[in-house]
Order: sequence, then structure tokens, then C-alpha cells
Amino acid sequence: MAHLYLSAAHKSSGKTSVAIGLLAAYSERGMAIAPFKKGPDYIDPMWLTRAAGRACYNLDYNTQRDDEILALFARHANGAGFALIEGNKGLYDGLDPRGSDCNAALAKLLRTPVILVLDTEGVTRGLVPLVLGYQAFDRDVRIEGIILNRVASARHEDKLRASLEHYTDIPLLGAIGRHEALTVTERHLGLTTPCELGAADSKIACLKMAVTEGVDLDAVLEIAESARGPGKTRLRGAPGARADIRLGVARDAAFSFYYQDDLEALERAGAELVFFDTLGSERLPRVDGLFLGGGFPETQMGALEANAGLRGEIREAAQSGLPVYAECGGLMYLCRTISWRSKCREMVGALPYDVVMHSRPQGRGLVQLEETGNAPWRSSAQARFRAHEFHYAALENGPADAVYAYRVLRGRGIDGSHDGLVVGNLLASFCHLRDTGQNHWASRFVAFVRSCKESSNKARQPVAAGLHR
Repeated sequence: MAHLYLSAAHKSSGKTSVAIGLLAAYSERGMAIAPFKKGPDYIDPMWLTRAAGRACYNLDYNTQRDDEILALFARHANGAGFALIEGNKGLYDGLDPRGSDCNAALAKLLRTPVILVLDTEGVTRGLVPLVLGYQAFDRDVRIEGIILNRVASARHEDKLRASLEHYTDIPLLGAIGRHEALTVTERHLGLTTPCELGAADSKIACLKMAVTEGVDLDAVLEIAESARGPGKTRLRGAPGARADIRLGVARDAAFSFYYQDDLEALERAGAELVFFDTLGSERLPRVDGLFLGGGFPETQMGALEANAGLRGEIREAAQSGLPVYAECGGLMYLCRTISWRSKCREMVGALPYDVVMHSRPQGRGLVQLEETGNAPWRSSAQARFRAHEFHYAALENGPADAVYAYRVLRGRGIDGSHDGLVVGNLLASFCHLRDTGQNHWASRFVAFVRSCKESSNKARQPVAAGLHR
């Protein structure tokens, strides 16, 4: 199975831009490319999905065991022309000082050759010791090629090429120039999402052209084909249940943070996913429960406030007992107001809090949660599990007697000690969950939605007109 790992020396080196360009270029050749992203990132996978025309899946040591990573990779890479895994941060960066969760560890687990994307701004011959150090640091990592990024000029490229060819034996696969049009804008939570950027397809086309002109695509493909494993065992997931509940899922420019395999887990559990637009839908669709994922409600808060009809229907549905699960941006939307950049906008009002956006992150990184037993649906088999958070928002003006679903053992959550507000059948948290072996939240949520639906149907059944004697 052909596959390669795209990494770098440090974050913001241009890995995502190069990955987008490669995926779009190979897709134009008619190849089916399976994209993957290391870590809990939501935004990069949106771009990779759009460029490849095929869903991107996250491979994350924080929430998955090695066997789960291998199974997910095999399941979705098989049948593709080849698989491309985009790393996060630098090749040897990770939480564990010994490197058990770094990109190099994942590349070794998947037995994947590595191509380094190197940011060349302000450097020429000095790039050589960096490359030699990365090569020598772990000889089990197969660094098979280099792509130079942000090259200033043809003269700059000549100096870099001459130095690398003289001192190293790693093939130089190409160079990409320094152009504003080749960057995807970054802001407080990372890259701008494709659904927010009106010219997303034009941006992808521009990156495709730059990569096609600057990179030896055949040489990259040859490296991918040199991958030694894992094998082509076709692994199948558990058969899905018949869809018997309708789950509304907000998906638009405000809410777009969803893991593809979590959505699939909800469907396997028996949910028909009904996507709706919080910015443009005037009415809430007929659903048995709601899932409001993360995103950027602060950047869309004017449009969210303007859609008062939908906000009112969501508030009334939540107060009437409709099962609701919300993460981060969804939590913010369910509160009374959001304040950002000297403006305050009204939101749903199903949670008695006001949201204030800060200039610095209020919670960022990997977290560990412990269930309190207060969640509306049945607890997981493991009371403790891992997740992640990344938010600039904080909650204010809330009640002193709030009920929480989780104790925060590592991370920030809502107040440094708790996360997961519980109000009736509503659960909303800053932390993002992942449906894996440590916490199969999707099936438990769907089961809860189903039980609420069944109870509601029984309550509506007419009482018998008479009694049998």
C-alpha cells in the first residue's frame, strides 16, 4: 500500500499548503488519494478533504491506541491510489519527551517514508546541519525527500540546492516560492476554514499549480510506493444499526468541527444525520436530538443573532427536554450572549451564562476528564478518558449551583476543575470528545436520544377507552 508522511522541522512551515497542493495535483491525475492528519486538528482535515475529494481521518495518540490507529488507517487507505499523512508541528515534536507520541513515532508505526517540508526563509547553507541532525537523530525514521518552501528567488534556490546536494544524500524533490497567494490565512484558532473562505477552491487551485510546477510529482509518488507496510488487510467496522432516530447536526461557517469517524459512529449507532445551517435555516428540522459541534460562532455572531427564529426554536426544544450535545462553539451558541471585539450579540439562551472572548487562550491542549455521574446519558465503561480543548472563550455570570458532567484532571475546561454543563437533557462542554475505545460516546448519546424518543411516544399514546373485566 503506497503511502507517505509529510512532516517538517517546526509548525507553520507550510505542510498543509504543500499537502493541499499534492492532493489536488494527484486528484487531477485521476488518482484516489486517502488523506490523514496526525493529532486532534479539525481545520486542516477540512482542507485536505476538499483537496482530495475524499474524507480525511485523524490519527491521534491522545485518544487512540496503536491498534486503533493501524485499523483506522488500513480501513480507509485500502482501495486508494496512495495515502498521504500530514503531521503536526515538527517531526520529533510531541507531548512525551521520549517521543512516544511524536510524528516520527507515527511514521514508524505505519512504516511510512517521510518527506520534510522545510521553511527556507532567511537561511541558505544553515539548512544543512538541521537536515543532518534530523536524519541522525533517529535512524529508524526514513527521511526520503525534501521539499523547500518559501524560497525567495531562483538564486536562493540554487544556493540551497547546492548546499543540500553537497552535504546530504536526501533527494531534493522541489521548491515552492514565497507568494502571499500560496498561504492559507491563520487566526486565533488556526487556519481559516474552507467553508468561511469564499475562494477556497481558487486557493486550492493556486496551491495545486505551485506544487505541480515546483515539485517532482513522479518522484514523490515513487517514494510513496516504496512504503513497506502496513499490509493490505481489509478491516471492516461493526455493522450499523437501522436508522431509527433523526439527529440534527449544525454544519455551516459557524459550526464545522466534527470528526468524520465520529459522524460515522453516530450513523452506525442508528442515527440519521440531518445537517442544518444555523445562519440560514429559518426553522429547526424535525429531529429527535441535536449535536452542535465546535467552530467559530464569534466570527458569525451577527448572523447568528439575526436568525432569531431558529435560536428561539432551539431554546424551546432544549427547555422541553430534547436531547442536546454541544462542544465548545456549540456551548457558546447555547449561552445568553457572546462578547467579542467590543460587540455583544444575543445567542440561544438555553444556558444561563454569558460568553466573553479573550485575547489569549483560556484552555488549550490535551485534557483528561473524569465522569461525575451527572451526565444525562449512561456513563462510559471507563470513568476517565482523554480529550482536547482549544478556546479563547470564558463563561461569566453563571449560577453558583451548576451541575457538571466531568471533573477536569488535566486541562482547563470551564473553571479549571469542571467541564460539561448539564441542564436537563442538555450537555455542553468546552472539551472535544473522540469516539474511540476509551470512550464510545456516540453510541451512548444515540441510545439516550432513542430512549427519550420512546418515552415521548409512550406519553403521547391515547389511554384505553375502557377496561377488560
